[in-house]
Amino acid sequence: MTTRVTTQAARTTQQSGFSFLRIAIALQTLTIFLQAVSSGLLMTSAYGEVLHSVGARVMYGASMLYVLAAVLAWKPGGGSPRPVGHAVGFLVLASIQVAVGIAHIPSVHLPLGVLMFGLSVLALARR
Repeated sequence: MTTRVTTQAARTTQQSGFSFLRIAIALQTLTIFLQAVSSGLLMTSAYGEVLHSVGARVMYGASMLYVLAAVLAWKPGGGSPRPVGHAVGFLVLASIQVAVGIAHIPSVHLPLGVLMFGLSVLALARR
């Protein structure tokens, strides 16, 4: 009886962890897409720089939320540790993206943004 209850509790925790993980990935994907939109505004309007700068902070926060969600889905829920590696790798890419953006190197910044969006969509499709 105790094993059955524990198994059901672990399964419920795992399912809610995966839904939180899916929400975190979806939020990350959305923020990266909005960064592409604000990048276009950056090139065509005066307020685009502010939007892109604020969006970069939000995107970075979404990447950190993805790491948190992956850890929560893995550790207490007993899920696979693989999403944690993906989330940490994505946070590293986001860190590089921010650094390259601050350094104003568009030849790396733009393709890396496209890569990040593609990887984020792929991660969302896999969940």
